[in-house]
Amino acid sequence: MFTQGVEVIKLSGVINSATSQDLRQSLNELIEKGTKTILVDFQDVTFMDSSGLGALVLAFKTLRASDSKLAICSINEQVRILFELTSMDQVFEIFPSQDEFHQTVLAKN
Repeated sequence: MFTQGVEVIKLSGVINSATSQDLRQSLNELIEKGTKTILVDFQDVTFMDSSGLGALVLAFKTLRASDSKLAICSINEQVRILFELTSMDQVFEIFPSQDEFHQTVLAKN
């Protein structure tokens, strides 16, 4: 269940080994700050490889250990396929859009 205090990370462009470290850093900063729910918005992402996925999985495990949540929204077809091939679509809560995420959160609270 999601709580209020949602932090949104809006990604753009290509998420690969060159940029996934920045993603990991952003996620770690929010985790250290005590953020309970992180929403990663992929609306402007054109491509993501396994290193980007690795950064998300690491953050997911860290957040779960501290009873916090990581959700994802607005993924494109390429990112969706990456999630499906790795079965990560079974692990992460994936929403069609930020609006859909917020409506679901409000409905649960």
